[in-house]
Amino acid sequence: MLPGGDLKSATMFTPGKRKRMNLVAILLNVFVPWVVFCVLFALVSFSFHYQHPTWTWVFVVLGYVGVLALAIFTWRTKQRNGDPMWFGFAVLALFVAVTLAALLGDMNFWYNMQPFYDIENLNTYPNVDPSVDRGQQRMDAGRVYFAQDSRVDVSRAMGFKNLDIYCVAPIIKGSSKPDTYDFWAVGTNCCSGTSPDFRCGQYANPRARSGLRLMRDDQRPFFRLAVQQAEAAFKITAAHPLFFYWMQDPVAEMNAYRDEGFKYYLLGIFSFFAVNLFAVTCAVVGFSKVG
Repeated sequence: MLPGGDLKSATMFTPGKRKRMNLVAILLNVFVPWVVFCVLFALVSFSFHYQHPTWTWVFVVLGYVGVLALAIFTWRTKQRNGDPMWFGFAVLALFVAVTLAALLGDMNFWYNMQPFYDIENLNTYPNVDPSVDRGQQRMDAGRVYFAQDSRVDVSRAMGFKNLDIYCVAPIIKGSSKPDTYDFWAVGTNCCSGTSPDFRCGQYANPRARSGLRLMRDDQRPFFRLAVQQAEAAFKITAAHPLFFYWMQDPVAEMNAYRDEGFKYYLLGIFSFFAVNLFAVTCAVVGFSKVG
């Protein structure tokens, strides 16, 4: 028992004096929210989300359940005249950790990792001849290497505008005129939309004759409308159009999705650690001065 005090005064702040800081509580508030953020960020960002989407969000909900349980414990501690300040800080830090992990992880998955996993799980087709092959034969194509002399037919390019301009141009071999134009190079905001021009992807690269499949479900209907406009304008048929980004090396482009996803993850975990460490430091200074 402290001189001139009792057990209660030993656990509360003493007016006019600094409180002795609990080193264990400080370290727990530095590392526990960060670990929770790292684990949930990884679950939502990477292959677990792709293979088990339902379980991914179950774990996120369990994270919020844990935050709620700690909040109830903090409230009960305060009702018993305990010292809940570090518990209260932990509730806030964990809530932020779970929320940011879910939001940033889902963005990382949607923009980087899901396209990578989708393409990785599709087939690769070499030596595809757009003048002979049909879209029905290559419905599961992720990466396509077109036959020699294949090119983008800029003269039949078309654009459909819906906020962005969705640009399409048929992929042909030489000067052939196939019965159905089923292979299309695509891009956004890389054509005028009013005249046959196409500046998407590696259109100016003479070595480019490969395609990486478009995997964005939200964009596909607009490209399909652009193809329908091209059918009407140029009197051509596209029975089963497949959409590709025109490039020289689709493997490098596909791996760029994965690398960007890992880069985004590492940036996220180090940034969260730095911000959380700063918040804990401010809390230490603030709690030590409360009287």
